[in-house]
Amino acid sequence: MTTPSRRSVLARLGAVVGGAALVAGGLAGTTAPAAAADQVGVQLDYVVRGNHAMFFVGQEKGLFAKHGIEVTAIRRGTGSANTMRMIGAGNAEFGFGDLPTLAIARSQNVPVVALAAVNQKSPMAMITIAAKHKLTKPQDLKGLNFAVQPSGSTYIFTKAFFAANGMTEEDVKRATVSPPYENYLLLGRVDAVPGYIDAEVPELEAKAGGPGSLSILLGSDWGYKAYGSGLITSEKMIADKPDLVQRFVTAYLEAFKFVIENPPEAVDIVIKANPEYAPKRDVLLKQIEADIAASFFSEDTKANGIGAMSKEAWESTTKTLLDQGAMKQPIDVSAAFAGQFVKAANALRR
Repeated sequence: MTTPSRRSVLARLGAVVGGAALVAGGLAGTTAPAAAADQVGVQLDYVVRGNHAMFFVGQEKGLFAKHGIEVTAIRRGTGSANTMRMIGAGNAEFGFGDLPTLAIARSQNVPVVALAAVNQKSPMAMITIAAKHKLTKPQDLKGLNFAVQPSGSTYIFTKAFFAANGMTEEDVKRATVSPPYENYLLLGRVDAVPGYIDAEVPELEAKAGGPGSLSILLGSDWGYKAYGSGLITSEKMIADKPDLVQRFVTAYLEAFKFVIENPPEAVDIVIKANPEYAPKRDVLLKQIEADIAASFFSEDTKANGIGAMSKEAWESTTKTLLDQGAMKQPIDVSAAFAGQFVKAANALRR
């Protein structure tokens, strides 16, 4: 029997250690190829807006790449209801949309789940041109020519807002129109529209005469107690790829922090990815600033980080929808959101 030399033993040991280093991904000076990034698609709720900036910032700043993710597409949408169906069907891995609409989608067995509440309270409002119709209370809408599409997040908000304030759709002269609603209001074809203070309001103000040109009743001030929009995925993604979901949420919240701290640069990044929005730079900036001022932060975000959600807030959202007839049957609130991903991300607390 031949006894191996010390040199040969060390050589063999070195080969084993070197092989382990290769498997570990290039440690100890090896040159193993990096693992391929997970490819995902993102489905937005509508045209590009300020609160979509996180996706573009995450791409431009390499935050998704840092967490092993390649975002292959950020697709514009045609409304939150359709986005819920697309995410639930697996047509995109992640999406962005109205969370009350998510609750209603779940009541209709669409398997979508909220990952982060970007708007901690709803930014939806009733809007008129101030010089024509001044709004001081919901009843000021009575008799006005009111435009809303009979589906989607703005219709859900309209039904709940009216019910919360002792009104019905019969109290207004309803005109059924397709979004965007802004031009109908600006042209005087309708008197009032529902809209987002972080979307339609900056857009309308830019065309209607600047700050003060609109009269606004914010839903959260008049009985509409609900989340706004947020990051979503499917039940299947959480069940099959929880690690990918966690990495995506972590990268997204890092981008969210950047948007909060650097709104002008965030807008420039959005425009770089969407050059046709260059003429709307001021509008995009005002959209982000409106969210920073009114909807991004809450007691939950102070305790658990931006995007945080709680069972209590989800119960309030669903109660509003049920009490006011916007949702026909209750849902299991605990299954509608997955708050553990935000908590694990150690996001900005504010």
